[in-house]
Amino acid sequence: MHDRKSELMHKPNLPPRVSTDVVSELLLGMRLFGVDYRRVLAARPFGLRFTTVSGRAQFHFVARGPVYLRNTAGDVRVMNSGDAVLLPRGGVHALVSDPDAPDEDMALYKADPLCANISGINTCGAAEDAASGALLFSGCMEFDLGGMHPLVSLMPEAMFVNTLLDRYPEILPMLEAMAREAKEARAGYAGILARLADVVSAFIVRGWVECGCGDAKGWVEALRDPRLGRVIVALHRDPGRDWTLAELAAEMGSSRSVFAERFMAVTGTTPVRYLTQLRMQLATQWIARDGVPIDTAAQRLGYNSQAAFSRAFKRVVGVPPSAVRAGAQGAASVDG
Repeated sequence: MHDRKSELMHKPNLPPRVSTDVVSELLLGMRLFGVDYRRVLAARPFGLRFTTVSGRAQFHFVARGPVYLRNTAGDVRVMNSGDAVLLPRGGVHALVSDPDAPDEDMALYKADPLCANISGINTCGAAEDAASGALLFSGCMEFDLGGMHPLVSLMPEAMFVNTLLDRYPEILPMLEAMAREAKEARAGYAGILARLADVVSAFIVRGWVECGCGDAKGWVEALRDPRLGRVIVALHRDPGRDWTLAELAAEMGSSRSVFAERFMAVTGTTPVRYLTQLRMQLATQWIARDGVPIDTAAQRLGYNSQAAFSRAFKRVVGVPPSAVRAGAQGAASVDG
């Protein structure tokens, strides 16, 4: 892992942070954890293609590089030893030994189980191949920001940890620990690597938000605006409340007309529509992921009857809540 400590002495001009209070509310319910990890020792030349898993992020750490990250458009980014990247929406991409190397699906490689949800792949033969081969730790992750799905859609395709090290040097020891665990393969290393990967990924997300969400526009403008940010926080803190336009305007400290105009201009939707979409996003997660009964979800979100909730759910999601529940139960039985 190359030495970055001297680089951290220089602090470049950095974008303004989003309101700390808003960030805290945003990340309070964040769930980001690996569901399928692989430690990969790859003899050069190599090309490993990762396919899309709906609703899941992808994480890669390079313990021994260099390695190239290549997307379907052919764009290439070098990753050196100690680098990590989070692809918040997953997507088809490849890790290759050189920019033009052909790639093949990871599913074609034999994986040996190391522990629960973690496996190992080794394409190296002789000892010299193992010493010179690339060493990676990759994971498919559940990535859930509660009702803050607009944030995920606005994130870059790939988020590299090295862009955050100047502002967050505390990440560096975690990267160094990951490199040691991956190389030394001591007792329990696979589980330790997985937990460190979860934490590093969360740091990447938090760092991106706190640094102003990059060049993201639209919905993120509400987070940069302290007064609108208070409204967003209030809606997410209490989505089941029967909010009125006057109450939301009071949260912002403005008249109803000024609030409604500003909310629409920044978020691209009305406060009522935003709240309804937020409720249905939360309901989908509760019903599909947490097994919450439909009538309980309806009550939590302020609906007086399950019928009214089901109509609103189908209008926004496209299917009734019972279909979401049935689909989740079917997936669980297949996984089991």
